Amino acid sequence: MYYNYKKQRIKSAIIICFILVLAIVATHHIYYKFQNERNIDYSSESLDITFHEETGDRVSLTRATPVTDAVGLASQAYTFTIKNNMTIPVDYTVELVEDLEMVFEDNCGEYQIPKEFIRVAIREDNEESQIYTLNELTENTLVKTRVKALGEKNYTIRVWVIQNASIPTGAVRHYHGKIQIVEENNQVASLNSRKRD
Repeated sequence: MYYNYKKQRIKSAIIICFILVLAIVATHHIYYKFQNERNIDYSSESLDITFHEETGDRVSLTRATPVTDAVGLASQAYTFTIKNNMTIPVDYTVELVEDLEMVFEDNCGEYQIPKEFIRVAIREDNEESQIYTLNELTENTLVKTRVKALGEKNYTIRVWVIQNASIPTGAVRHYHGKIQIVEENNQVASLNSRKRD
């Protein structure tokens, strides 16, 4: 009787381990399938840029809620990856420009949040976030840098309304921006017809 009980416990433990491994593998595949469906690929001659949100390169604030920088740094993230396909380093800038197409589509030209009230943070890989007020940017540039040969960099951008903005909380005010990656030769990465599988 003791032997059968021990044998049954071993059998049960093996079945539980098998079910756990199956669940982990299935969860992993489902997560990456949906993540890759969400990815939107852009490209230039030498760079592949993958935006990881459904909004792609578009950034929006559709409700003016002034918050502290600490809260802003925990707000919605817009993430993307820049990959160099060349065997030489590539210089580029990351810019945040007005999305005039979206302003027109949303018919919100008169409801725009003034640039001096908008904060933007950009973080490269695991470095500390760099925070700017939108009207302080020179030529809309957030970062001017380079990616090494065959290298890759990951970015996170967050946008929020500054705490002391003279806009009523929850006011119907908008900001529509577009993340743009411009190579040294002034070539802007554009939407690629290829999507990740």
